[in-house]
Parts: sequence; C-alpha cells; structure tokens
Amino acid sequence: MFSGPRNISTTMMRSFENRPDTVVFDEPFYAWYLKESGAPHPMREETLAGQPSDWDAVSAWLNTTPPNGETIAFEKHIAFHFADAPPLNFLESARVMMLIRDPAAMVASYKNKYDDVAPIIDSFKVQRRIYEALASRGKTCPVVDARDVLIAPDAMMRALCVALDIPFSEKMLSWPAGSRISDGAWGPHWYDAVCASTGFKPYQEKAVVLPAELQEIADACQSDYAFFFEKRLSV
Repeated sequence: MFSGPRNISTTMMRSFENRPDTVVFDEPFYAWYLKESGAPHPMREETLAGQPSDWDAVSAWLNTTPPNGETIAFEKHIAFHFADAPPLNFLESARVMMLIRDPAAMVASYKNKYDDVAPIIDSFKVQRRIYEALASRGKTCPVVDARDVLIAPDAMMRALCVALDIPFSEKMLSWPAGSRISDGAWGPHWYDAVCASTGFKPYQEKAVVLPAELQEIADACQSDYAFFFEKRLSV
C-alpha cells in the first residue's frame, strides 16, 4: 500500500494486521529515506536505530519467512520516501494498492505535526508513477479514498479484498486499542489517535481553509488526485 502522509494508512495497517493470516511491515524504507535525504523528521535517530537503512538489507527483511506461518505480508509505504529511490523491483512480485485523500485535508493535518508539507506533492507523483508503470504491464492497482473507507468501512474493505484477490475477514473492522510491536519507532510522535482506536473512526466532514502558501501545495496535487479519484473503488 502506497499512501501520502496523514492519511488513514496506519489505520489500514491495523485492519490488515488484525487478520490471523497477515504480517505487517510499517514503512520499512523509512530509515533508508532518512539516511539518504537527511530530513530532520521527529524520532529520526530512533528510526535509524530501529530498522535497517541499507536498501538491500530492507529488501532482504521484506523477504523473510513470516514468523507464524502467515500467508499475506502487508507493507505500508509513505510514497514520498521513494521520490529518489532506485528501481522498485520488490513490487514485481507484489499486489499494489493506492490509498488517497483530499490534498487540502492532508496538508492541514500534516502541518499540525511537521512544518514541511511539500513532500505531499511527491507522494502523489510517486503513486502515479508506480500506478502507470504497473498499468503499462497489465497489472491492476486498486485505488481507495480514505473518505470512502471511513464512510463505509465494511463495504469498502470487502471491495478492496475482492480487488486484491484475498478473502475478506470480519476481523479487519475492529482491533484492540494500543501500540504494536510492529509499529515503527516514530509511533510515539504520530500514532496517538490510531493507538486509541478500536476500529475505523466515523467520517466527519471538516471545512479546510489553508493559508495561501499551503493552498499552493494542495493545488499542486490536484491533477494527480483527480487522476486517482476517478479510478477509485466504489460501492
């Protein structure tokens, strides 16, 4: 799953992790991105210490045998981590899905946690590049909008499972509150809401008014967001 930041990506990870047949990887290339970019993100040192930062080492980690015989590995990726990445060969044997959200809402939410929101533009560009590369090889790539998932989680998660050719599990709709061993080291900064959750939070429409400099960033994402929005799963 590729997503921009401040989407419901960690909630989606919780949903999949609650399946008995699934093991999850939380942003496995995050440390690699921090090392390569030098970005001063919150919990930077903890992240670099908590997971491999060498590209090949991360790839090997993703290919380890699941610890309890799980048959599905769910990888949560923040797309802008791959803006300057090597070829994403690890996707050749994977099913890929895209999680999208209205750019203005993403910008407003990310700004509450971190000042530099410009990478949201790269997230959409990376997602589109991957989508179009897979489509050119005849590979389908389901797209889901966070708003749709929160409005109708049961129906949307069922539709997503059909699109991914995996069975749906009722366990995807609720889970115990709290952190997970699988959570990235950055969790204490970013995951307060999801750690308090026990399921998909009901959708609440919020008016978003951005200052001009942030609106420019949201506007720069609109064409890519529109591209995905018309291709999203619906129920």
